[in-house]
Amino acid sequence: MLRLAIVGAGIMGSNHARVAGQVPGVSVTHIIDPDRRRGEVLAQSIGACFQPDIEALRGQVDAAVVAVPTALHLSVGLQLMESGIHVLMEKPIADRIEAAEELVTAANRSEVCLMVGHVERFNPAVMELESIVTSPIHLEATRVSAYSNRVADGVIRDLMIHDIDVAVAIMGSEPSTVTALAQCVRGDSEDLAAALLGFPSGTTASLTASRIGQQKIRRIQVTQPDDFVQADLVRQDVTIHRVQHAEFLTNEGRRYSQSGVIEIPYLRHRGEPLSLELAHFVECIRDGTRPRVSGEDGLRSLRLVERVRQAAGVN
Repeated sequence: MLRLAIVGAGIMGSNHARVAGQVPGVSVTHIIDPDRRRGEVLAQSIGACFQPDIEALRGQVDAAVVAVPTALHLSVGLQLMESGIHVLMEKPIADRIEAAEELVTAANRSEVCLMVGHVERFNPAVMELESIVTSPIHLEATRVSAYSNRVADGVIRDLMIHDIDVAVAIMGSEPSTVTALAQCVRGDSEDLAAALLGFPSGTTASLTASRIGQQKIRRIQVTQPDDFVQADLVRQDVTIHRVQHAEFLTNEGRRYSQSGVIEIPYLRHRGEPLSLELAHFVECIRDGTRPRVSGEDGLRSLRLVERVRQAAGVN
């Protein structure tokens, strides 16, 4: 059994604790949180041991999920990896590029797996796009949520980072140009942002992130030479649209017809994205393989987030 610790007993830590217990071959042995009451409640709910300090994990666990505030990612991540513990770090990898670079360096030095929790990469609809999208021309991503004062970060760091990560994975390279706009409507940080990414191949991606909507939207659309692909990440489904053209002769002369064809492919991957993410993390540890979202990938996404924020004039 792989011994797993959950560091952080908040909302995301609780979600990880719930899902991790369902992953074959994994035992959640420790919950770490400075808030004793919160940590003990979560630990008791899953039959784990509660400890207030990370030092208690040395030699006791094989891996850890880090679900603490982003500003603590560097200190917590370094302490774990220097103890030889594999780390699944919730996104973003860090609050600063320099901190992210230090985490990546530490993972390489300690020869441990560092994976970043960009959970949308494990959404079955997104995973299906990898085989369907072969010649992208333009990608459009829309991510809309209702307002919540619980999140301090602006929508670029909090929401758009998911689509930045997915767009780069689908396009196969980092953008060469970035333009963006942002608005502060209800909070001190940006509540609405739009970005246009231009890639070296000539392909483009337009990303919209909002937390002032009245419904939850998670949608990716990709234009290709011969089809148009839509992925609904909430419903976890993919639809492919194609147009067929035909010419024929009638008594009145040549006629032209156009008809649409809709294909709904079977998704090869099914399940809760967080569960698929944790199962992949465990597989990477056991097989020594590179994660779908490595520390380097998390660093790249954070750098692009900062480029978008700078282009939008966000401080």
